[in-house]
Amino acid sequence: MVAISARLSKVADHLSSSSSVSPAISSTDTKMTTQVPDKLPWDPNCTQFPLRKELPKIPGAPEGAAWVWGKDDEIGRLNLLTPQRVKAAAAEIRTGEMIRLDLPVNIPETPAFGRETFQHKIKTLVKDVAYDDTYTLNTQSGTQWDGFRHFSHIDSKLFYNGTTSRDIEEGPQSTSRGSIHHWATHGIAGRAILLDYRHYAVTNNIPYDPYTQHPITLSSLRACAASQDLNLAPESHGGDIKIGDILLVRSGFVERYHQLTPEQRQAAAIRGHDDLSWAGVSQDEDLLDWLHDSYFAAVAGDSPTFECWPPTKEGGYAHQSILALWGMPLGEMWDLERIAVRCREEGRWSFFLTSAPANVVGGVGSHANATAIL
Repeated sequence: MVAISARLSKVADHLSSSSSVSPAISSTDTKMTTQVPDKLPWDPNCTQFPLRKELPKIPGAPEGAAWVWGKDDEIGRLNLLTPQRVKAAAAEIRTGEMIRLDLPVNIPETPAFGRETFQHKIKTLVKDVAYDDTYTLNTQSGTQWDGFRHFSHIDSKLFYNGTTSRDIEEGPQSTSRGSIHHWATHGIAGRAILLDYRHYAVTNNIPYDPYTQHPITLSSLRACAASQDLNLAPESHGGDIKIGDILLVRSGFVERYHQLTPEQRQAAAIRGHDDLSWAGVSQDEDLLDWLHDSYFAAVAGDSPTFECWPPTKEGGYAHQSILALWGMPLGEMWDLERIAVRCREEGRWSFFLTSAPANVVGGVGSHANATAIL
């Protein structure tokens, strides 16, 4: 028996040293698998991925681009929502309680940045018998996903994975590259983790108005997480963040919106572009490193911009890193009020999340159509 074991051990050693075995070990291997930075395309089934500072230089891509899932990739970090991870995330469903994370489509009543208000009309087909209705909306006017066509890398004018404005704008050269329908056909479902920064700030005497420029730093998020008994390190380093998690940050915008009068809401929304301001995550390098290196499948918040607005440093838009460079879906104006209350009552901050973006070929963004399942 000892001799047989020794022979098996030698065979295993030979196979592991074979040059034909990729450094990105296949998904059938249950051991810790590390993605080699310049071994393209990356394998989403790996259990460890390169840090932001280790990203490979990709020809034709801006510095810091993580266009690593293949030259024709259209879903970016959603690649991390593998069948295995989605199946594992289903273990988060314990009570089956469902909580919708979208605001009503007519909220905000007055969208910011001059965006159109939601319009709803009833169409009579046969009086007293049958009716239709029609919607007119700007997908950026309420609870939303920012798609990859929404925001480019400013210096290069490139969108995720090399999509250009010619692909997006109507005309003979337009294509479906970067379109939101690619997310829709893939699907979004997985484990979400909520950081209730608003509650942490209120209970720790950190006063701020969510309608003002208030940067939420990484140290603040870590303190918030600690108050929720969460460790923001990756699971591979003993923390609570799993690859493919969907990060939700509650800054208090929705709570504050409901505290204002209609007149105050309108006045806040129609402020000049240079005067618009909201609380959100900071654009500091350590926070960007953490957002990247945690390998979230997507991020979302309750504020209109997710990131602190305006940015705290000139030209330092987190949007261009999250969307254009990393291919990470970014959600805004999500309704996190009820889920925050239930998480606190349940004493846990992770749950199953599903979202169905609109299946619109050529679409820039979509309402989230998101549901948390506890």
